[in-house]
Amino acid sequence: MACFEDPDDWVQRRMGRMIVDEQRTKVQREPRRELRKRPTWMTVDDGVTKIECIVLDVSPGGAKVVTDAALEVRDSFELALVPEHATRQSCEVVWRRGKTYGVKFLS
Repeated sequence: MACFEDPDDWVQRRMGRMIVDEQRTKVQREPRRELRKRPTWMTVDDGVTKIECIVLDVSPGGAKVVTDAALEVRDSFELALVPEHATRQSCEVVWRRGKTYGVKFLS
C-alpha cells in the first residue's frame, strides 16, 4: 500500500464490496418472563417419582428448567409451575445441556 493512498479505498479494492440483495427476516420469539430461579418440582413415571427442579424462565410455549437430580428426566413429564397448586403442565424435552432442559408445553 502506498503512503498517499486512502486506507478505506485500499480495503474496498482488496476485499470487494459486500452486497446484500435482501434483508434478513427477523425471527419473532415468544416473550419470556424471568422467574428468578423459582424452585418447583416435576413428576415422572405417572406421578410416582417427584424431582425437585428450578424454573429459570417460562414463555407461553415452554420453559427452561434445571435439576440437580442424578435421575435422567424422560422425554415427557409433568411440571408444577406453581408448587402450591395441584395443576401440572405436561411437557416434552426439546433440548438438553447438562442438567439444564428446554421443554415445550404439550397442552
